[in-house]
Order: sequence, then C-alpha cells, then structure tokens
Amino acid sequence: MPPSTAHGRPDPETSTLDLSRDGRPVSDRGDTVCVIGAGASGLTAIKNLVEHGFGVDCYERETGVGGAWNWRHDRSPVYASTHLVSSRPLTQFPDFPMPDSWPDYPHHHQLLSYLERYTDHFDLRRHIWFGTEVVRVEPVDGDRWDVTTRSTGGYGPERTLRYAAVVVANGHNWSPKLPRYDGLEEFRGEVMHASSYKDPAQLRGKRVLVVGAGNTGCDIAVEAAQQASCCWHSTRRGYWYAPKYLLGRPVDQVNDLLLSLRLPLRLRQWLYHRMLRLTVGDPTRLGLPRPDHRIYEAHPIANSQLVHHVSHGQIAPVPDVARFHGGGVTLTDGREIEPELVVFATGYLPRFEFLDPGLLGDGDGSGRPRLWLHAFPPNQPTLAVAGLLQPDSGVFTLTHWQTVVFARLLQARLARPDRAAAFTARATAGAGERYAGKVTDSSRHWFEVRHVPYLRAVQRALDELGAR
Repeated sequence: MPPSTAHGRPDPETSTLDLSRDGRPVSDRGDTVCVIGAGASGLTAIKNLVEHGFGVDCYERETGVGGAWNWRHDRSPVYASTHLVSSRPLTQFPDFPMPDSWPDYPHHHQLLSYLERYTDHFDLRRHIWFGTEVVRVEPVDGDRWDVTTRSTGGYGPERTLRYAAVVVANGHNWSPKLPRYDGLEEFRGEVMHASSYKDPAQLRGKRVLVVGAGNTGCDIAVEAAQQASCCWHSTRRGYWYAPKYLLGRPVDQVNDLLLSLRLPLRLRQWLYHRMLRLTVGDPTRLGLPRPDHRIYEAHPIANSQLVHHVSHGQIAPVPDVARFHGGGVTLTDGREIEPELVVFATGYLPRFEFLDPGLLGDGDGSGRPRLWLHAFPPNQPTLAVAGLLQPDSGVFTLTHWQTVVFARLLQARLARPDRAAAFTARATAGAGERYAGKVTDSSRHWFEVRHVPYLRAVQRALDELGAR
C-alpha cells in the first residue's frame, strides 16, 4: 500500500499525472483499489483487499468509521434504543468475534465500538480519507475508473484519481423513501420520516400515527405506546410478528438450525407457523390484519413487544392512510383520526448519485440495481457493490465473503485471466438472480436473501475462481 500524507490525501509521489477525457488532470493510482464508504461494508472491503495484496484508498464523507451504526453521522438512521434484530453470533464478522459477555442483541453503541475495534485491530484507518465525499465515478479504458472527490460539504477544489477497481459501500439505509398521499401538504400536524427519529422524547404526550410495519416502524410504535398519549399503527398488509426468542434461543438461530438441516421449505413454514401459534397466537384476534403471504415470503418482523402493547390497548392497529386533510387523516376503512405527529417508517431506497445507474444494471431507471450475488454488475469486472443485502441473519458475514470474492477476482485478472473472464460472463448472465425463494414484490424486498443458500452460492463463486 502506498503511504499517505499527514493531511489525508494520497501521496503525489506515488501517483502519476494523466488527463481525463475532458482534459481534467488525473492522478493515476496504479493498481490501487478505491473503496467508497467506511461503514461496516467498506471496512471489511478494505481489510480483505489489503490481505490479498492490494493498495486501498477509502473515502468517507463523515469524520469517523461506522456508517449507519455511527449515531453521530447525519445520515445515520440509528435512534436511542436501537438494538440488533439479528443475534450476535449471526451478525459478527467471521474473523473478528464479538465478546462472549455481550448480550444476544447488542445495543447500537456496542456495534459502533465493535466496528471501531475492528478498524484498529486490522490497522485500517491509514487507508481512510475522512471528510471526503465521492462526487463522480466514471469508467475509462482498461476497465479502470476515474474517481472525483472533494471535501464534504463541497468546500475546496475537486480532485480526480484513477483506480484499478472500485468497491461501492455507501450503504442503502440513508435515503428516505417517502410515500405520497393526497392532502399531505394541507395537514397541520407534524410529519417526519423515521430517519429523523432519535429519542422517545419526540413522542411524549402526543397523539402519534406510525405508518409502516418494518422493524423500525414497530420499534417506534412500541416506544409511542409508552410515551405518547395515543398511538395508531398503520399498515397496508398483515405481517408475521416473530418474538426475538423461540425455544429459549434467539429466533434467527432457530431459523438457522432449520436451514442447516435442509428441510423442505413447506416443512419449515409449517414448523415456524406452529411455533408462532404457540408463542404469539392468532394476530387477527387483536385487530391486526391477517398476513397475505406465507412465512418466509416476506421479511419477518422480529419484535417481542408490539403484540404485547396491542393486546394491552396501548397501540391501535389501523389500515392504510387514504388521504390527509388539514385536521387529520382518513383511513381506507373510512375512519377519521387526528394525530398531532405522523412518523413515516416507510424505509429507504438505494442511491448511487456518483455513478451512472446503467453501470449497475439499472437500465429502466427504477433505482434497482441488477447484480449477481447482489454485488457484481454485468460487464463490469472491476466494479463491485458491498453490503446491498437484506438477509434473514446479520449482514456482516455475507459482506465479508462478498469482498473476499472481489479480491480473488482481481487477483485472477492478473494470474488467471481465463477464470476472471469466465466469472465476469457468469456475473453478466446471472445479474438479478435472487436467493430468497418466493418473496413479495416490493422495494423493501429488493435485496432479500436467505443467508444459507446465499453463502453456498458465494462458495461456488470462490471455487470457480480457484485457490488463492
């Protein structure tokens, strides 16, 4: 890895000067790889690329590592009570375990400390240029990339550097997905997206409507049940509400056991359904809508408290919003409610503002990349996306192996070009493959994967690339 200067820029003595197609000066970084983002996905990308012998420059727009898990960052969706919804053993990196003394579901402060310790253990900070955002990534001849950066906030001049490869690890839980409703602009109450929710004090004493039934929406509804004067929880459809523990174990570990046994899907669905009946019961008797899908056909809601508060009358389940008006909200069943605060827990959409979406297989402009293994775009052998996953487990292990595959691919381009070419052809042919079975068709499930079949597919890719 070329040394870096003290002021946080690639050392000009290790770069050669070239010109871009439009005449801009470009510093050529040779075989160095660019990583965009120093969250969990970017950090494991740096670590694995360095271990495979590559120089790495990582650009992070914030002033510290951690990405979404760093609550100090403007784009972090973390709120005060955020905990993991996947258990510790199924979340940790495979080569850096979390402490055994930690709880089954660590708090977000612990996750940030874990990522900071990971960074320091593998000496990753020397590869990261903080306070630097990427504004453009453009392909150039030879499957190389011109990456244009500037100081976060747009201060100072832009600078363009040329890299052998690029890993995009800017996260996908920071750009709010906002719904459109008739009359919303007329509503006189307060409206926020869940990305702006940080503390239960924002709910205290108010009549609150939470829209959305993802894990975040359910968490906020539970906090509103304890802090607000009234809480309505609006969902478009029915969901399966799984407790965080089944049979005395974290629920994802029970699911992992069923997957490892390779039981047929229908049998796993039947077993899971029976366990939910015994622990949660029939949600429709509490006024929750009946699920319109089978278990495993949508991401389950891991929340042990929502059903508790519904059964105690502290959360009122209501259907979708039909329209807003000045004084309140009309629901699709005709009821009128008058919330003071509406929280849209309606999720996020991926954004890659610095990159032509066609390079990620998004030919129709839908915003949905078409990638093989949710990482490798068609016809781009030196470009990868890390962490664009919504698994039934933690994401860190999956992202670790994604970036190992990319590092092996870059090695193969130098030592085994025939295997690298075959891999690129496979990525192009397999763009858009799913690893989740039958799932509901919504943007929330674009990146849904079941971790066991996904990891098997990753292992096959590693086998095809050959030994290191």
